[in-house]
Amino acid sequence: MDTSTFCYLTYSWIGLAIITFPILFFVTAPYGRHTKKTWGIMISNRKGWILMELPSLLIFTILFLAGDHDGFSIIWFFFLLWQVHYINRTFIYPMRIHTKGKKMPMAILIMAISFNIINGFLNGYYFGFIHPAYPLSWAWDPRFIAGILIFSIGMFINLRSDEILIHLRKNSDTDYYIPQGGLFRYISCPNFFGEIIQWFGFAIIAWSLPALSFALWTAVNLIPRAVDHHLWYKKTFDKYPKERKAILPFVL
Repeated sequence: MDTSTFCYLTYSWIGLAIITFPILFFVTAPYGRHTKKTWGIMISNRKGWILMELPSLLIFTILFLAGDHDGFSIIWFFFLLWQVHYINRTFIYPMRIHTKGKKMPMAILIMAISFNIINGFLNGYYFGFIHPAYPLSWAWDPRFIAGILIFSIGMFINLRSDEILIHLRKNSDTDYYIPQGGLFRYISCPNFFGEIIQWFGFAIIAWSLPALSFALWTAVNLIPRAVDHHLWYKKTFDKYPKERKAILPFVL
């Protein structure tokens, strides 16, 4: 695939994200606390989570390793960041959550797999075959330094918030509770907030169009989801903290 065709595909993917964003405020994806059996065949939540995240890990890895990377290059650092996130998301996180007996619709699984195939392909193909030369001096570029800082802050917020949510439940308990601590003091979904920050940091580190498309899609998917969660919390718990916003402290 030539560079111009690849760029056209990536811009089209970004355009689809822009179109999708307002629509998702009117459509609540039926999984997790919003699960609906009316969406057809159901699958184990844990198995579904692993299956839907796996394409991003595998496709990116295969395409990246298929490319020609001369010796030690800063690009391997991008590879490492991707692996750390997706090994956790694909295997570690699903095995830690208390989700016994919970299920998700196959339709959601298929949509998530489709998204992750495209995302894994665009980023894997870019870093495997199209990427510019990233000299070691890139590590001293202000974009790299700022991106690392933003990525690290986002990952910390995301992991810390996940840890709080995981420990809300004990053993086979699958009830929902009001999370406390960390950024939950200000927003209902700091885990989503952290993941959005994380991938915008990655986009700055790599300074690439596919990485930017991933960051935009992360925001497109998670901001409406956070609003849905926030409304659900307020409806479910009479004493839910009124000062909390959905995903942006003091704003939204």
